Amino acid sequence: MSEHAGDALAQEREALRATVRTMLERTSSEAEVRRLMETETGYDEAVWKQAAEGLGLTGLAIPEEFGGSGFGPLELAVVFEEIGRSLYGGPFLATVGLAASALLASGDDAAKKEWLPGIAAGTTTATLALTEESSAWTADAITTTATRDGEAYRLSGAKWYVLAGHTADLILVVARTDGGVGLFAVTADATGLTREPMATMDATRKMARLTFDNVAAQPVGAQAEGWQIVEQALQHAAVMLAAENVGGAQRCLDMAADYARERIQFGRPVGSFQAVKHKLANLLIEVEQAKSASYFAAREAATSGNDLALAASLAKAYTGDAFFHVAADNIQIHGGIGFTWEHPAHLYFKRAKTNQLLLGSSSYHRALVADVVGI
Repeated sequence: MSEHAGDALAQEREALRATVRTMLERTSSEAEVRRLMETETGYDEAVWKQAAEGLGLTGLAIPEEFGGSGFGPLELAVVFEEIGRSLYGGPFLATVGLAASALLASGDDAAKKEWLPGIAAGTTTATLALTEESSAWTADAITTTATRDGEAYRLSGAKWYVLAGHTADLILVVARTDGGVGLFAVTADATGLTREPMATMDATRKMARLTFDNVAAQPVGAQAEGWQIVEQALQHAAVMLAAENVGGAQRCLDMAADYARERIQFGRPVGSFQAVKHKLANLLIEVEQAKSASYFAAREAATSGNDLALAASLAKAYTGDAFFHVAADNIQIHGGIGFTWEHPAHLYFKRAKTNQLLLGSSSYHRALVADVVGI
């Protein structure tokens, strides 16, 4: 790629960022986030429709043959950064980051043709149901069973902490078969499926518990490769969650710096005090390093690089810790007001803590990095 072509692509991504930010500033303000977090769905369907139909965000990284725009992880990461900045609560990570990634990784043309056009158009919301009561994101923690029933399967078991699980039209369920771990598609109206919203720390992003009582399911992809499909989907989702972490961390840093300039104490802005200046400088370094990790991971995902597993886990671990640290210090810099319900700092803190654990904790991903590099 020529230097001019690279510059043009960078300009296009910044134009995309500006467009998405403008939309989210209008539709995902602090007041709107607070309103929606008190609802059962957690998002406004009209805004979801606008993002999907008006801006094409849900189909941004879906190939054109399945109704998408054919862009990739670099463009999608821009959208996730802005989602993190605004605390948008719609099922974007569930639908685009997890479910669409799993369908694309499955190699199942029939399943892709059936579900991806609806996801791209925004008419189908979806999610991946993996974790169970143990909250572990590993294959050996899966106890939900899939029993063959003619050409279909029957699922029995329960899934916990499923993103948008109570509202998704399509649920991709990870279950254990006689031959190992497989991936299965279940529709929201399936007989025997029970969906219950769960109360979690981050009320801006809804989760649910799903119970499967002999539920009919359609296999997705080769069942012998079920866990490999899920692993690839989780790597792509981790890259997107890392981008979201960067957006949230940058917003918290901006909030802290703005307050440090505006808050006057002893006749001076508190940002002029050495302790506050040093804290802000350290936070800036963390945010910039988080950006580097996130951008490297997005580049690996875009090029299908050999280092994707390493880059995804590295980015997830570092950006998750950075977001949490910056969100916590943002509260400290704001002082007493930062601890109040009325201030938005706690909303970012709760999203940061949830993101730190989502898709596997930072220690889990550091262990994966160690495995990849052989230490």
